[in-house]
Amino acid sequence: MDYERARTYLLLKPEAVEDFPFGPDVAVMKVQNKMFATLSYHNGLATMNLKCEPNEALLLRDMHSAVLPGYHMNKRHWNTLLLDDSIAASEIERMIDASFALVVKGLKRAERTALEIRHGKDALYRGQIHV
Repeated sequence: MDYERARTYLLLKPEAVEDFPFGPDVAVMKVQNKMFATLSYHNGLATMNLKCEPNEALLLRDMHSAVLPGYHMNKRHWNTLLLDDSIAASEIERMIDASFALVVKGLKRAERTALEIRHGKDALYRGQIHV
């Protein structure tokens, strides 16, 4: 997956917005003003930070050499992905979906409920078990 495909997929998430609070080199994707991903391009390589359950974060790092502890992030909850084509696009999309769902689940109840009403749980928690 390249930078543009990743950016497009990230912005397809319900109510996702792109912001540049750290300068023009790092796109920050947010839902309800909460970050669920970053995307940048340096020295010919795109990278992306995604939120992750701590145990899954460790597992993904063991499975993929292109998954590293989150750069400038809480390394327990965030991974950095090198978008070097070593990970299948479908797996990266799954990781994006999981990051988005974790952030939505962490929103205030009123914000989360409003999103669920507007978009439906399937769109917000793709691939997640609904509780």
